[in-house]
Amino acid sequence: MNLSNLKPASGSIKNSKRIGRGTGSGRGGTSTRGHKGAGSRSGHKNKIGFEGGQMPLQRRVPKVGFKPINRVEYVGVNLDVLQGLAERFELTVIDFTTLQDHGLAHKNDLVKILGRGEVKSKIEVKAHAFSATAQKAIEAVGGSIEKL
Repeated sequence: MNLSNLKPASGSIKNSKRIGRGTGSGRGGTSTRGHKGAGSRSGHKNKIGFEGGQMPLQRRVPKVGFKPINRVEYVGVNLDVLQGLAERFELTVIDFTTLQDHGLAHKNDLVKILGRGEVKSKIEVKAHAFSATAQKAIEAVGGSIEKL
């Protein structure tokens, strides 16, 4: 197989509509543009969101809220999830790659450890951020934290 004998899969190509080739073609006359109005004339372009002069939806609906441009988003991982990981896989160190391997974070995520649940075993946790309650709970059982 080479470039000279490539062809698309059967059924994937359709013949284009031949418009304005006489009334016998079934697409003559108005050439599928309907009768009169701006849409039937040459040079007409549809402005996105234009509603015939009516106030467009994106201007009728009120603006709500505010998203700061430099907001930092974290993926939250709770203590009970960390404890479950530590028990199931017998871990003493939980870092970003461990969380990635178990599907709790993606490669570009920032991870924050949150305080829901409790930690029973001594674990070393490495993450980008920690809530105050999570930090206290990890250090209370003799574990340690490290900010990345």
